[in-house]
Amino acid sequence: MKHATDRALDGIEPLLAEIRKLSGLKERKHGTFYRGPDACLHFHEDPAGMFGDLKVDGMFVRYRVSAARERKTFIAAAKRATAN
Repeated sequence: MKHATDRALDGIEPLLAEIRKLSGLKERKHGTFYRGPDACLHFHEDPAGMFGDLKVDGMFVRYRVSAARERKTFIAAAKRATAN
């Protein structure tokens, strides 16, 4: 599974816009977010769809983000992970 290209990330721009609203995150590269000095969120593309990797308790957890329902779940998880 490869990191998402800019073109693939353009397809999830509404999701990225929601992530950009989260406190404490900085987008250092298109679709790659850091919390302080640590990478905490990025995306992958695959024939099976788009996936977001979110750092939860020090480990990356992969979420499918191809469908609206999946994106909603991902945003909720990101809000929880960045609230600490």
